[in-house]
Amino acid sequence: MPIPVRRRIVALDVLRGFALGGILLANVKPIAHRGAPLGPAGPPSSHAADILHLFVDQRFFPIFALLFGIGFSLLARSAPRMVLLRRLLALLALGLFHFLVLWKGDVLSVYAAAGLLVLLPSTWLPRRVVAVAAGVLIVVSVAFLGGWYSVVPGLFLLGSALVRYGVVDAIESRARVVPMLFGLFALAAVPVTILQLGGGPAFRIAYPAAGLLTAGAYICGLLILLRTRLGATLTAVFRPLGRMALTNYLTATVLVLAIAGLVEGSDRWPVGAVVTVAAAVLLIQWIWSVLWLRRFRQGPIEWLWRWVTWWRRPVW
Repeated sequence: MPIPVRRRIVALDVLRGFALGGILLANVKPIAHRGAPLGPAGPPSSHAADILHLFVDQRFFPIFALLFGIGFSLLARSAPRMVLLRRLLALLALGLFHFLVLWKGDVLSVYAAAGLLVLLPSTWLPRRVVAVAAGVLIVVSVAFLGGWYSVVPGLFLLGSALVRYGVVDAIESRARVVPMLFGLFALAAVPVTILQLGGGPAFRIAYPAAGLLTAGAYICGLLILLRTRLGATLTAVFRPLGRMALTNYLTATVLVLAIAGLVEGSDRWPVGAVVTVAAAVLLIQWIWSVLWLRRFRQGPIEWLWRWVTWWRRPVW
C-alpha cells in the first residue's frame, strides 16, 4: 500500500514547537550536567529561578505528551496496527540510544513504552472507554503518583479521545469554545498554584495539578493568539520547530552538551545563563529548520522514522 500523506494541522505544529521550547528551557541545566548531582553548594536561589520553576517545570511536557497521543491517533486512521507497532518500536530504539549515549533524562523511551502498553491496545477500544480511561489515569497520577511520567499514559489517551471525537479536526474553527476553556483552566490554575507555593501536605497533589491546568491554559491561550494579528508571527516562529520536533529534540541535547563543554560550572548556571543557552539553541534550530523545510517535506530524523514505520523509503 502507498504511504499516506495526511494534511498537517498548522495549530498542532505551532503547539509542538511552543512545547519544545518550554521543555528545552526546563532541561538545559539537567542536560548540561548530564543528570549528575549538583555541586556541594548547589545553584544560588533567586526570584528568577522561582519564577522559572513556577511557569516552566511540569508545564510543557504535558503538552508534548498530549500532542503525541493526538499524532498517534491521527496516524491510526490510515495505518495498520503493524505499522503503528513498528513506529513505537523504532521510537523505543531511538530513545534508548539517546538515553544510553547522550542523556539519562530521555523521554522518547518513556513515550514508546507507554504507547506500546496503552496507545496501541486502545485502538481496539471504543472511544467512550478511551475517554473514561484517560480521565481515570490522569486523576490517579495526580492524586497518588505525583504526576511526571506517570501522567503520560492518561495524556496519551486524552489526545486519542480528542481525535476520535473530532475535536482535533475542528481545532482551527472553534472560535467560542477555546476562550471559555482558557478561562476555566486559568481560573482553576490560580488557587492550585497558590497551594503549590504553600508547600505542606497539599504540595504533592497541587504541583502536578497546577502543571496540568497551566498547560491547558497555555494550549488554549496560544490557540486564541493564533486567531489574532500575532498568529502569523507565532506560526513563523514555532511551526518550523514543531514540524521537525523529533530532530530538534535530539539535536538540542547535542547542542547543550557542546555549550556545557565550553562553559564550565553548569550546575551553578544562573537563570540568565539558562535562558541564554535555550534561546541560542532554539535560534540555531529555527534557522536550520526553516532552511531544511524549504527543500524537504520533513526533518531528517522524522524521515528515517517514517521509513522504518512504513518499511518503505519515503520521498524527500
